[in-house]
Parts: sequence; C-alpha cells; structure tokens
Amino acid sequence: MGKGNLLKTGNWLYLAWKRKYMDNRVKLTEKYERNGWPSIKRPDLKAPEGWSISLITSLERIRSHALSPSGDIVAYIKDGESLSDVYLLPLNGNWPVRISTDRPLAPYWDDEIPVWSPDGNWIAFGIHGHVHLVPREGGLPKKVTDFTTSASSPRFMPDSQGLIVTVERNETDQLLLTDIKGSWPRALTTDTIGDHWDARPSPDGKFIVYTLRRFDDLHRLDVILLEIETGKSITLYGKPSVRAFLPKWSPDGEWISFIAQETEHEELYLIRPDGEGLHQLTNAGEDVASYDWAPDGTQLAVTVNRDGAHALIVVETETGISVDLRSGPGIHSNPNWSKDGSFITFEYESSVLPPDLYRIDVAGRQVTQLTFSNLLAMQKNKLVAPESVRYKSYDGLEIPAFLFRPEKPNGAAIVYPHGGPNAQYGYEWDEMAQYFTAKGYYYLAPNYRGSTGYGKTFERANHNNWGIGDTQDCLYAAKFLRSFKEIRQDAIGIGGGSYGGYMTINCLSRDPEYLYACGVSKYGDSNIVSSWAQCEKRLRLYTEIYLGHPSANTAVYQKGSPIADVQNVQKPMLILHGLLDTIVPPEASEEWVEALKRHDKVFEYKTYDDEPHGFLRRENLADVYERIETFFDWYLLPR
Repeated sequence: MGKGNLLKTGNWLYLAWKRKYMDNRVKLTEKYERNGWPSIKRPDLKAPEGWSISLITSLERIRSHALSPSGDIVAYIKDGESLSDVYLLPLNGNWPVRISTDRPLAPYWDDEIPVWSPDGNWIAFGIHGHVHLVPREGGLPKKVTDFTTSASSPRFMPDSQGLIVTVERNETDQLLLTDIKGSWPRALTTDTIGDHWDARPSPDGKFIVYTLRRFDDLHRLDVILLEIETGKSITLYGKPSVRAFLPKWSPDGEWISFIAQETEHEELYLIRPDGEGLHQLTNAGEDVASYDWAPDGTQLAVTVNRDGAHALIVVETETGISVDLRSGPGIHSNPNWSKDGSFITFEYESSVLPPDLYRIDVAGRQVTQLTFSNLLAMQKNKLVAPESVRYKSYDGLEIPAFLFRPEKPNGAAIVYPHGGPNAQYGYEWDEMAQYFTAKGYYYLAPNYRGSTGYGKTFERANHNNWGIGDTQDCLYAAKFLRSFKEIRQDAIGIGGGSYGGYMTINCLSRDPEYLYACGVSKYGDSNIVSSWAQCEKRLRLYTEIYLGHPSANTAVYQKGSPIADVQNVQKPMLILHGLLDTIVPPEASEEWVEALKRHDKVFEYKTYDDEPHGFLRRENLADVYERIETFFDWYLLPR
C-alpha cells in the first residue's frame, strides 16, 4: 500500500504490462464517473500571482545519481514529461549528455540508481524490466538479461566483466551471475527460504554479501555472506524481528557495514567477513538513511534523519565519532565519495528547493551546485518553510507534523497524510503544499503512528491496527487545526495518496463528528483483504509485515477495512487511480466507488489508463492537480 521497506525492483513497467494484458482480473477502462452534482471550477477564484498548474507540473526531477570510479563524471536520472532517462554530467563544467532515449517514467521512490563498472567503462540500468548496458563513450543501451522474463539490481564484479542480477523464480527473488555479454547465467542462490536482495561483491571478487528477506519472519532482514566458487553461505547477522540491510564492503575488504534496527533506531554496524568483531558504529538515536565508504576506509559519509531533516555527516570508522558536514531543514541523500577522498557528491532538496545534485569539498566544506532544476518563475515566488509541530491524539500519543502557514489565510485547511505507512513526511520538496499555501490554505502533514523516523516503537504502533489508531491520529489533526482562529470549523479537507488515500477513506467513513468537509483519495484502499489478494507478491508480503496473513488474522483485516462503514460517509469524495497500478490495484478504487453508488453517496471518480502507482505523466498530473484544486475550492471556500 505504500513505498517503505520495499525492494526497488526497477521493473514496474513489466509488472504493469503483465497486469494489463495477462492477468485475469476485472477489466477496467479509463473513465470519469460521478454521483451527485460535481465540483465546478470557481470563476471568482484565480491562481495566486506567479503561480499556475502548468508551473508546478513543469519541474523535471533530478535524482538517483552515481559518481564514476574516476570521480570526473556523474550518472543520474531525470524525470521528464514522458521519460525517466539517464544522463551523464561531466564535473569539469561541460553540458550533461543523455545516454538513454526510451526509458519509461518511473516513480523516484521505486526506481534504481545507475551502476558504474569498476573500470568506469560501463553504466548499467533498467529499461522495460531488463538490465541494459551503455559504454561510457556512448552507444545504444544493450539488453543483457534476455535469458529471463525480467531482471533488476545489476552489480558489477571487480573485473568489470561479471554482472550479478536479481530475478524472480517460483515467487522468490534469486541472484544470478552473468557477464556484460549477457551469457547464460549461473545461479548464486537457489533456496526458497526468502528473497535474496542487493548483492555486493567483495573487492577480491571471491564473495558476495547480500540481504535475505526471510518468509518465516517478515519483520526480519538478514545479512548473508556467500562464497562464489563453492556456493557456501553463512549468516553474518540475523535476529528475530530485526531488519538489517544495505550491506557494503570496506575498500580493503576487511569489514562489512550494514544498517540494522536492533535498537530503537536504524544504526550502522560493522562486522568482519568471518563473522567476528560485530559492533554498533553509530549510537546517536537517529535513523541512518544512506552512506558510503571513504576510499581509504577510515570514514563513512552518512545521512541521518533528525525529525524529518536528513543531515550529511562523517563518521570515523575506528571510533564512531561523527561530525556534521551539512545540516539544516532539508533532505541530504545518496552520498558518493570521490576516488581521491577530497569531495562527496550528494542529492539535496528542501521545502523551498526542488531536488538537485551537489558536491561538497570535505576539507573546506565548500558546496557547489551541479544541476539546476528550479525554474526562474518558481524562484521569484515566495515559498513557505513549514513549522515542525506536535499535537496529541485520542490516547495522548504525540503526533509529529509539519504545518505550512499561509501569508494570507483564506479560512480553509487541508490535511495531507503521507503514503506508506512505512514513510515520513519531512523537509522535502512538495509543490502542492506550496501551491495551496499560496492560495491561502493552511496545509498540515501529520506523521501518524506507523511513520518512520521516530523510533521503532512509534513505527510499529500501527501493527495489527491499520485503520484504527492511525485514523484517529488523522482525525485529531483536524481537531488541532480547529484550534486556529483563522480556520473555519467546517472548512477542513483531507487528501492523500496510497496509504494516505486509505487514511482519507477511513476518516470520512469512521468519524461520527464529521470533522472533514470533503476528501480526496489517490490510489487508496478500502478493502484490505481484496487488495491483498489482487496486488503483486511484494505488496502482499508488505501488508503481512503489519497485519499477518489474512487467513490467520481475519478480524484484523476486517477491522482495518472501511468499506464495511461506507454507509457512514456523509461528505463528498474525489477518487483518482491509475489503471497500471501494481501496488494498490485499481480494483480497490472500483470496489469503493461501487459501494458509494449503492449507498447513494456524492463522489467524483477518474481513472487514467497509462498511470502506475502515483501520477507521472505531465498531462495527467496537470489534470489530477486541477481536479483536486477545483474540488477543494468548491467544498472548502465560501460561495
């Protein structure tokens, strides 16, 4: 139902094609339906000065970068209007060059990062569910995994000839070893005890370390060492109900690092390849989000989560002592250390700056911006930085949230519950928050129980409790907003995507006080059982992490399914869904709309036949934003 804690398959397009043309499901077509009179665009309301839907949908997101082994060029992905193509950016000041031409749009949170070969001569990435290679000097991408139906997660061997890829066989993700010519592969893993992810070859090429997601304990991720020649493997780290992931070798091969949530937070650990010397490296009570080894092995560049802001720090591998390189209200991510150790490249975004690539000189800490995605028109607008706030829910639990205050309030407010639930709203770029704040709306993004970033206890507070406690957290967001004198009591709306859409449906169907005047559900659930049955494997297992298997936990699934309470809905809804969605099946919205019809509820319903989970194409995104704006303006502002 969300994006957290999932393997980034990079082959969503294959899965979408499979669901559209091969799966035996209810056949859906693009359409618009309504019951009751629809919301109408207000002729008396104009876009704020300097703002338009065209402007906020025109940004091309820069992301997922990889610094070359030589440190002179960066590969990255740019999400354009219809493609998510790969580019190369020389760091000597030359213009970026495009090396793919038909890579379909992919959600940034479900896509993979391009991978360089150790000799710097090849770049590997996914297109149409297969691994492709492009030589650094240029040429058409060459598919090297036509021996299987789909493949992802390429990892080069140290000789730059061997290539490890991930494939699915018998509903289990396995690791195969092929080469840059696409030769018939050798299976590195064959057991069916779980999914095998994120292979990392040792510097000498004799071993790989990878993450094992065990099927007998879905809360658990193990770190496994495998000897390539013999196939023998040992569990370096594995504990019941503990996630350990993102293993990496030190440059000299003497240590293996990984992130584990053994304590309240996701901290960095080190262990020897022989299983000795296990120790926790960081102990700051902050979730580690990403990291990279310095070339001399004495330091790690690390990003850590501080209440929704991700700081870039350096950690000494000998002592665990850390020093901030760059912090503040923004999101640093994906650090890449240069070969000579003199600089680090990273990605950065904030509430007032869209994502771009940067470099920082380690010694002098001078920061240089490498890409420039922000539009001049956007730069002229006065953007709002949110306040970090907290409010108490029904049981006294404090709920962290981010509040955007408009300069000129219009008397209305919008609550935006994030997707996931294994996710967090933080100091990130959110063009819709800025647009609605510019229009005069208060905009509140709560991190309801189950959100990440606030410790394991808070993160697991909605296990076996979907749709109950977290729904109350979102209802109490409306009560929190009602305490503001600038906000009218009857002018608060709610809208979100994925799990946020599910929260919206819950709030409108399970609230006897009717705190919300209307709601928008983008690709949200209402019947968890039927969605579990219709979604792809990784999402079935994702749901089972939180709720167990429906055959063993039927009551929990039923309590978490607001479709049983559809008769209680009293306020209008806007429902939006893409028909290529393989995460929350579009049948989920179809089932909810059918229930609304049976009970004669007011709704509008729009589907898009060429959209996956999340809306990616600019023309569709503009339509979605216009419908949401019209809907909220119609039901929340005086007329």
